[in-house]
Amino acid sequence: MKRILVCTDGSPYAASVYDHAVWAATRSQAAVHVLHMLERNLERADFTDLSGVIGPDSAERLLAELVKVEEERNRLMMERGKAILEGALRHLSEAGVREVTVEQQQGELIEAVNGAEEDFDLVVIGKRGESARFARMHLGSNLERVIRASTRPVLVASRKFEPIRRFMVAWDGGPSARRAVEFACRHPLLAGLECLLLRTGKIDAAAEESAHEAADQLRTAGYAVSVAILPGEPERIIAETVASRGIDLLVMGAYGHRRIRQLIVGSTTTATVRTCPIPILMLR
Repeated sequence: MKRILVCTDGSPYAASVYDHAVWAATRSQAAVHVLHMLERNLERADFTDLSGVIGPDSAERLLAELVKVEEERNRLMMERGKAILEGALRHLSEAGVREVTVEQQQGELIEAVNGAEEDFDLVVIGKRGESARFARMHLGSNLERVIRASTRPVLVASRKFEPIRRFMVAWDGGPSARRAVEFACRHPLLAGLECLLLRTGKIDAAAEESAHEAADQLRTAGYAVSVAILPGEPERIIAETVASRGIDLLVMGAYGHRRIRQLIVGSTTTATVRTCPIPILMLR
C-alpha cells in the first residue's frame, strides 16, 4: 500500500477520520492525501428571474445584491475549506505521518474519488458527514455512493478511534467477501492482528466448509484465526458478535447483491454500517 485518500468535510467525524488514516498509514508505511470538496453550487449562482414580480430597476438592484452575497458566501466557504485542510495537515503531521498532501476541489465527491482511484490503495471516510443526524443514525450522503462505486478498499471510520487489536471477517462466501480475505492476506494493514471469521445467515455443509477454507487461507498468511458459525439474520448476528467478542474492526464485502434486489429486501451492508459502532473495512 502506497497512498491513502482521506475524505473530509470538517464534520464531527473529521478528527476520527484522521486518526484512522494515521493508523492505516503507520501500519502500511503509506502517504496520505486529504481531499475536501466544495459544493457544486459554488461554481455558479442560480437566481430566480424576479422581473415579472417586481419592477425592472428593483430586480436589477436586488440581483446585484444577491450576486454579492453569493460571491461572499463562496469566498467564506473556500476559506473554511482551507482551514479544514490546514487542520487535517497539522493533525496528521503531528501524529507522525511523514508525507501528507491536501487538495480542495469543486464538484461531487463521488466523481473526485472515481477520478483519483488509480492513484490510491485505500479510501478513508467518515460514517456520517456534517449534515447527518447522529441521534437518528443517518449515514453521510456520500458514504453509500463511495462504497458502491469504489474499486479500492474503503475504511469507514467510527465516531471515535480506538486501538485496533482484533478484527472480524464477516464471511458469506461471496466474491466481495473473498476479496476481503485476499486483501488481508496480501496487504500489511491487518498483519499481526487477531482474527475472528464469522459465518452467519443460512448455514449448511457447504457454508461451513467455505468458512473453514477461508480461515485456513488466513492462517496460511500468518493470522491467528478462530471461526464462529452462527445461523441467523446477518446484521443482528454481526452486531451481537462485535459486542460480545470485543471486536475492534469489522472487515466485510460490500453490496454483494444486485441493486434492484437491495431496493426490495434491503441491504446487510447499509444496515451494518448504520448500526455498527466500530470502524468497517469494506471491499466491493
